[in-house]
Amino acid sequence: MPAVHLGVRHHSPACARLVERTIGQLRPAHVLVEGPAEMNGRLDELLLGHELPVAVFSHYRDEDRSATSWAPLCDYSPEWVALRAGRAAGAEVRFIDLPAWHPAFADRTNRYADAEARYAEATERLCRHFAVDSTDALWDRLFEVEPEDGLAERLDAYFSLVRGDAEADGRDRVREAYMAAWVRSALAMSGDRPVLVVTGGFHQPALRALVGDAPGAGGPGASGPGQGGPGEGGPGAPADVADGSAAGADGWALGADGWPEVPVPPTGASAGSFLVPYSFRQLDSFSGYQSGMPSPGYYQQMWESGPEAAADGLLRVVIERLRARRYAVSTADLIAARSLSQGLTALRGHPRPARIDVLDGLAGALITDDLDGPLPWTSRSALAAGTHPAVVEMVAACSGDRTGRLHPATPAPPLVHDVAAQLARLRLDGPPETVYRLDLMDPGDLERSRVLHRLRVLAVPGLTRTAGPEHGVDPVFAERWEPAPAAGREAALVEAGAYGATLADAAVRALTERTHGIGAEADALAGALFDAVLCGAGALSEPLLSELADRVGGLRTPGPLGEVLATALGLWRHDRVYGVARGPLLGAVIDGAAVRLLRLVEGARGAAGVDGPRLRAVAALRDAVLHAPGPLSVDRETVTGLALRVSHDRSAPLDLRGAAFGLYRALGSGSPEDPGEAVRTVAAGGADAVGDWLAGLFAVAREEVTGSAADGPASLIAVLDDFLGALPDEDFLSGLPALRQAFAYFPPRERERIAARLLERRGLRGSSRSLLRTTADPLLIVRAAALERDVSRLLTRYGLGVAP
Repeated sequence: MPAVHLGVRHHSPACARLVERTIGQLRPAHVLVEGPAEMNGRLDELLLGHELPVAVFSHYRDEDRSATSWAPLCDYSPEWVALRAGRAAGAEVRFIDLPAWHPAFADRTNRYADAEARYAEATERLCRHFAVDSTDALWDRLFEVEPEDGLAERLDAYFSLVRGDAEADGRDRVREAYMAAWVRSALAMSGDRPVLVVTGGFHQPALRALVGDAPGAGGPGASGPGQGGPGEGGPGAPADVADGSAAGADGWALGADGWPEVPVPPTGASAGSFLVPYSFRQLDSFSGYQSGMPSPGYYQQMWESGPEAAADGLLRVVIERLRARRYAVSTADLIAARSLSQGLTALRGHPRPARIDVLDGLAGALITDDLDGPLPWTSRSALAAGTHPAVVEMVAACSGDRTGRLHPATPAPPLVHDVAAQLARLRLDGPPETVYRLDLMDPGDLERSRVLHRLRVLAVPGLTRTAGPEHGVDPVFAERWEPAPAAGREAALVEAGAYGATLADAAVRALTERTHGIGAEADALAGALFDAVLCGAGALSEPLLSELADRVGGLRTPGPLGEVLATALGLWRHDRVYGVARGPLLGAVIDGAAVRLLRLVEGARGAAGVDGPRLRAVAALRDAVLHAPGPLSVDRETVTGLALRVSHDRSAPLDLRGAAFGLYRALGSGSPEDPGEAVRTVAAGGADAVGDWLAGLFAVAREEVTGSAADGPASLIAVLDDFLGALPDEDFLSGLPALRQAFAYFPPRERERIAARLLERRGLRGSSRSLLRTTADPLLIVRAAALERDVSRLLTRYGLGVAP
């Protein structure tokens, strides 16, 4: 007897009802379901009695790649109904797809995200023919609101049409060949009883061709549900797949039980699957889910009560949500929305209201403003910022807020038990409203802090740190952790189990993976470094610090590199809390960052302007040479020589030339450079050029102005005073913004010192502090002074001046 193939759309109530009805009619010997075959030995666990939605979470990790994926199931998922109804009918139920870690699922985070883009052209033609805006509206029109009679035949025709002659890619061909091997094994064991195969509609034509089933071949169900559609056995299955020569349709080894063997992960790799709670929000295409049906809350109601009840329920819930948010909605609006929905249902020829009829009716009755774009249910995408509040509430009402819950007897990965044990041991398992205040100088509180930070980097919700040190030299020795929304905590813990069996192992692997994912220009490396320290030094941080030491050599801009260097240097010099001061691995990070930064500084080119992150990077390089010479593989003379070359390089950016000049002077090596000559060289470009040069200098060596080096006739203060005093008013005004930006590097006390020296240089007595305390805009003061001079010259010209 040939197999009965049901091609379904994932998470479709109509398809779920068809599966349930077909199982009741056929009483098959085997029910084969598209799903992870490694779960076949754990179907009892899957059917424990969970509150759906739930998902099979799978993970894989080796030296070259890591992957995670989900196979979500809700009450109206055809796959779930096939499992439940098949068991109830006494059939042997099996998942028949490859494990999620298999390369056939590479880059796919959702097992049921079939590649609909490959048959987008066919669905677009159907949308035009039926005058609908989206494939979701098309699906509702053809299947969800139509009578159940003939549903299987319509599904066959639809999936044969949309797949057409399109050839599946190599990954899907491997999957289809594997699933076909399961079907052949079931047929060999079933005797005279039928075999039911439930897979995504995209795979159905190819599977039927691979197995050799012909429509109408006789036997119960052979010409019934799933068998009568056109195009079977031909265009849906490429020749290389049908004969098994490329995909290996006959090459899957059979186990002692007669079923195809389930592939095992490569030696040394880590892989596994666990059940996790899932939510309607995660299932909703408006939140980014790209498989199955949108609006899971609406279709749950349709599954439970039918289209009419779902339509009435949506109207009621949307009005209630809007009123709860103080959006003015009257009874007349509700009546208008219901009338419009009923009218659209009739106008579009729908025998029962479809989701699109209800949503369009609500929009027509409640929205009177102009919209910036099309309504979101006319396409499949997440809501954009600024979406009309009525539309937001409609989408939220359709989505629903249900979150699944696992049965208490569900096995969990070792990490879940390790976390529970650690929280209990450290008394971090108090009531949800507990606030934890930790003294980081206390060893017990420091251990609690590390555990909480490990949970944070694993994205496990429940507590949020609201106070604590923000970087390695932050003089804060206490933390405060406050309650935060804990929705999804159970699922997050299970999913974090993919990183390791203990909390410490999981945290370091998560951080290492995060480091792998950071782009070459990302300053998040510094954050990852500090997170590693917060999570615990020693064995925990070593793998990550080694990775960071290698990664800094790939950074291509000085700014992010300076962040890493400053963070590592601060911890290496000053840490007394986390125990990483003077550590050799931090030293390796410092050396790698400093050497790379020297190369980037010498090769820098660019236009005018001030690059603050780059200047901070040069300042970090200065501190590394001055305070951490031990870890560095370059000596002080090498750095000063490079700084001198860059300061003279006219092709280098002006701010970087100033920073290099400051670096040379700060390191105090060799004969000092004349600041007057340096300023005169730069001054050829105008006052704004001098401002950019000074910004670089002040970012690295403010001591040039305020310290002992500022004394004497050749000091930088004297040079700048003479230069700026000789500038014409127009030139001074044009360069004033750049000069103000440069002097912004000085804190108030150092500005007072500069003002005092200027007063002294002019032989004036007065308060330098009062000189700085002007409430007016300096530009306005300069313009006022220029106006006063112009008026004085004019009065003098006409003999009206006042004698001194």
